[in-house]
Amino acid sequence: MGFRDTHSLFSRRRSVSDDWVAALPAEKTRVFQNVLQGWETSYAMLSVSLDDAFALRARGELICSRQQISVTSDILSRLANHLISFCQAVNTRSARLLRLPAVAPLKMDYFRGATAQTAASWNGILHHVLFGSRARFRHKVRILADTLERLMHEFTAAAGDICSGGAVRPATSWDTLDALHYDFNTCLRETEIVLKSFLLALPDEQLGSFVADLEAPPQLKPVSANPKLYRASA
Repeated sequence: MGFRDTHSLFSRRRSVSDDWVAALPAEKTRVFQNVLQGWETSYAMLSVSLDDAFALRARGELICSRQQISVTSDILSRLANHLISFCQAVNTRSARLLRLPAVAPLKMDYFRGATAQTAASWNGILHHVLFGSRARFRHKVRILADTLERLMHEFTAAAGDICSGGAVRPATSWDTLDALHYDFNTCLRETEIVLKSFLLALPDEQLGSFVADLEAPPQLKPVSANPKLYRASA
């Protein structure tokens, strides 16, 4: 895509839907598909593992179900760290771009749990307070990263309660895992949209270095049973 095409692309006000259906150049398409495939493969493993854990519990195989939940938690944590690292790479690189893609705020209706709904509400408020697409885009990316980290911590905590066998209300912990899985999926879909939109806006000459950022091992977030209170910087 040359300068003229890029200029034409952003010469009118674009929507997130415009960016999602827009065609990427061949090299960017390969990057998009490769990253997407990695995320989707990990998410499929996560979902299958969680379904297996629920099935084992339904059959009364509690020890096996707890072991399966431990595996599920590990898969979710690995994927969450990759998504968080992606958001951090995008946020860092976006500070140096002349133009950033269109962005829409997170929607509360797309989430089930209090953590993600609070994040979506906060993002929606600041989306209308912040001026300019740059501030809105970077704020949403930071919100996504922080929410993914929060969901990872909460999933780990609920899984730990189940695996220890010491949960006061184990049924509630299982319901929590189900809701967190749902919200994690929503965050994943939002991150995929950010990926496509960002690749569309990224200058061709920066693609190689951006791919190198994505291929770097993620900086693992320490997981604790007591995640920090939700904070977001504008």
